[in-house]
Amino acid sequence: MHEITFEGFVRPDGRVGTRNHIGVFVVGNCGATAARRVADHFNAKRLAAFPNVDEVLPFVHEIGCGMEATGEPMNLLRRTIAGTIRNPNIAGAVVIALGCERNNIRAFFEQEQLVPGPMLHMLVMQEIGGTANTIDAGIAAVEAMLPEANRFQREAVSVEHLVVGLQSAAADSDTAISANPALGAAIDLLVRHGGTAILSGTSELAPDAQRVAARAASPAVGAQLEQRIQWWKGYTAGRDTGMTRAAPAETEGLRRAGTSPLQAVYEYAHPVTQRGLVFMDAPAYAAVSATGQVASGATMVCLTTGSGSGFGAAPVPTVKLASNSAVFARMEDDLDIDCGGVLAGEIGVAQMGQLVFERMLAHASGEATKSEELGVGRDEFVPWPIGVLA
Repeated sequence: MHEITFEGFVRPDGRVGTRNHIGVFVVGNCGATAARRVADHFNAKRLAAFPNVDEVLPFVHEIGCGMEATGEPMNLLRRTIAGTIRNPNIAGAVVIALGCERNNIRAFFEQEQLVPGPMLHMLVMQEIGGTANTIDAGIAAVEAMLPEANRFQREAVSVEHLVVGLQSAAADSDTAISANPALGAAIDLLVRHGGTAILSGTSELAPDAQRVAARAASPAVGAQLEQRIQWWKGYTAGRDTGMTRAAPAETEGLRRAGTSPLQAVYEYAHPVTQRGLVFMDAPAYAAVSATGQVASGATMVCLTTGSGSGFGAAPVPTVKLASNSAVFARMEDDLDIDCGGVLAGEIGVAQMGQLVFERMLAHASGEATKSEELGVGRDEFVPWPIGVLA
């Protein structure tokens, strides 16, 4: 089989990024302003001397305080932040804390086995002396990392190193006919050449659980999927976000995942190590779901939409497929690929899938997506707020 390649950033551990970012993270919301000010300092002019660095991005969120300090809610938050720091698209990171968060920064580093060093800095506002001093220290930390991050250069690598998160937002009846099957055909090509795709949205898939289970590569994988579905039934019991609200999986989730067997099931934000088509448990809400996929190792997100979507995941390129030409024309600034030709009979699903696959490779190699051109993604880091807030 002819090897398919893209131009990526090879990290020391052998994983490959599609982008080369430095991230500024917070363990709790109290550090958000400082993180944004640090990231905003590094505009295009200040990064001009470091052409291989794409952006300095803030990763701020609204939890970390007023929540359970132990148990799954805190574990989920910590592994989401740590997984994003470890994503191959992140060359270096600064982590900011006020100092008194329930998500204690030192406990976070210890639990997630993060070790401060030249490319990972820890800043505590109450120890440094407030917001202004922390901003200055954060800027200095990023400046120290930029020369090292800039040493990474794009090189040709096998597409087996590409990990794609699959999403859908504002789907319509056309999505099941055009965008989802086209993306599914592209994902079949990706998997055939050794790449990985992460399907999510348990609440969307659960109403058609039997068809989903039929895709499992083994009984053990099917049992893991069933366990997550049963958990969701309890999680949504008595609430108006119940699992029956979503469209059937065969028309939505499964079609955008192609035809490959489901090789593994992961809980939210756990590292994906199995190649091929895998499943990561998450809500169908794209911002939360994609955040978990990126924390699990996704280096690209592909999203299908019928009515249009302005979503973009940080820190990965988000490729958005429109189900029809009318919405693509109406929201051309936001959408990347028009699948309306499938509806019109101008192009077959397989051929459209080939075009989608080629666009995926182009964006993985550095071509900006519409959401990147617009600067979307700085407010789309949304760890799943699974716990009870106080």
